[in-house]
Amino acid sequence: MRTFLTVAVLLLGSLCASAQALKPCDELKAEIAKKLEAKNVSSYSLDIVAKDKEAEGKTVGTCEGGTKKIIYNKTPAPSRPPAEAKKP
Repeated sequence: MRTFLTVAVLLLGSLCASAQALKPCDELKAEIAKKLEAKNVSSYSLDIVAKDKEAEGKTVGTCEGGTKKIIYNKTPAPSRPPAEAKKP
């Protein structure tokens, strides 16, 4: 009985993982962006690339059956214009 439960848990876990990987890339990218914005993360980019392509950054998700991955990169914050000199 214990073996049956272990096998059932492993199968359910793998099904959930494969269902997540079948998600369209644009949908997953939007979900990740929403989570980052909820954590007040700014100045970042999310790029969708082929699974076997070398890309700089951190892989934060896979999509379309594991054929593509989503890469997170921190980008420099936009610079603010210098304060204008006050005229007397």
